[in-house]
Amino acid sequence: MVHIRFEGRSYDIAEPQLGVTTGMSDTAIKQRLAQHFDVSQDRLQSYVVDRRPSGDLIVRPEAVYG
Repeated sequence: MVHIRFEGRSYDIAEPQLGVTTGMSDTAIKQRLAQHFDVSQDRLQSYVVDRRPSGDLIVRPEAVYG
């Protein structure tokens, strides 16, 4: 499962629906998400891809503290 926080909303999308496979780079994952949301890949450039031990992915904006 890919969990994404995009433009203030949360989405859960199955990997096959996005065409995401194990071992894909962060850039490739962001490219697939940009295609899914029909936006420029630049909109996801600052996003972070967290790989969880369960195999799930969490894609979220980079956290800025302070």
